[in-house]
Amino acid sequence: MRLIRSLTNLKKLSGRGDSPLASGCVATIGNFDGVHLGHQTIIEQVKSKAAALNLPSVVMIFEPQPREFFQGMEAPPRLFGFRQKLEALRAAGVDIVLCLRFDAAFRSYSGMGFINDVLIDGLAVRHLVVGDDFRFGCDRAGDFRLLEEVGKTAGYSVENTRTVTVAGERVSSTRIRNLLLDNELQKAEALLGKPYCIRGKVVYGRQLGRQIGAPTANVLLRQMPALRGVYVVGVTLADGTIKHGVANIGLRPTVDGRQPALEVHLFDFTGTLYGQRIDVVFRHGLRDEEKFESIDALKAQIARDFDAAKAWLAQHH
Repeated sequence: MRLIRSLTNLKKLSGRGDSPLASGCVATIGNFDGVHLGHQTIIEQVKSKAAALNLPSVVMIFEPQPREFFQGMEAPPRLFGFRQKLEALRAAGVDIVLCLRFDAAFRSYSGMGFINDVLIDGLAVRHLVVGDDFRFGCDRAGDFRLLEEVGKTAGYSVENTRTVTVAGERVSSTRIRNLLLDNELQKAEALLGKPYCIRGKVVYGRQLGRQIGAPTANVLLRQMPALRGVYVVGVTLADGTIKHGVANIGLRPTVDGRQPALEVHLFDFTGTLYGQRIDVVFRHGLRDEEKFESIDALKAQIARDFDAAKAWLAQHH
């Protein structure tokens, strides 16, 4: 899979004869947060058409996501970080990911400006897969109908995305976030197509866990997490080894309450994980995050969490 970052880099490619987009492409546009079953169905639509036309498949995403640009910290938390999203798109078989920076300049694009600059001049799109409720452009003039009208003269076709439902409701990132916040992990798994997982790099923390007898691997979080609390987790290490343990994810109210963090304690593990990328799969919710009056009270609760996690694992290992 090839990653193209920025419209500038896209346009540098578009004029070259050896460009992977020289003959055009089949594309779709969206956040693809979580790359859930609905997203996977859209990607299959794109790949199928791309194979029929012998063209590359393209997924266009944005950084930051549009709602993050407009709402800042009030935007919904992400299911996947940027790197994890790219890895999921690669696993889904996408040929090219175009990541455009959503900033004030990009926001100023009109509907027609976006079509001409990005879709036609940049991607040379031959077929586009988008939802019939897709809207774009600062003038809000960009919609499915406009894409179809322009396509008739510009030489591309437009196809509506297929809707995927589970338990009678449409699969969406919003629905998955709500399920995670309610600790409905199995229901979220049914929409994602796999257990919810955060993949990240282990970094140096404040060593508080080690000081109180519960050393943790601190996984770097760049955005607010989609779930909060204490969980039984399964962790896949860089060498493929799977360990079980307890994770606290959220804002650590007893410690500082400011920076989002994912702290994982692994049972029966004595090595070091600094610098490794690990997969943390959330298997069972133990309790909500809470603030304790003292470190001693926190330490006592952690011991109870470990006992509860081991009891659960004994029944569900």
